[in-house]
Amino acid sequence: VQLQASGGGAVQPGGSLRLSCAASGDIFSSDIMGWYRQGRGNQRELVADMTREGVVDFGPSVGGRFTIKRDYAENTVTPEMNDLQSEDTAVYYCNLRRPQEQGFKNFWGQGTLVTVSS
Repeated sequence: VQLQASGGGAVQPGGSLRLSCAASGDIFSSDIMGWYRQGRGNQRELVADMTREGVVDFGPSVGGRFTIKRDYAENTVTPEMNDLQSEDTAVYYCNLRRPQEQGFKNFWGQGTLVTVSS
């Protein structure tokens, strides 16, 4: 599995950004696709992810400001991030999480930096 991420950049507080990630290779129907982020000095945390059945899980810091879409034909996952604040500044990572007999196997894309600053 390869994950190609795009989007990111700089935005002012209150602004919006859209990220996108395309998965290639052997994609299973059970795969969960989404995004995580890691701010300076912080642990990597969930932004949002979505199962093939459309079940969405948002991270606690998102607070209803973000949405996420998944295109199953194109194997893409696209979060729309609104009302961005300085605390949203982080490196964002695309993720594909594959259920195993015990736990999950994770695949990661390259990080893309999102900077929220006036």
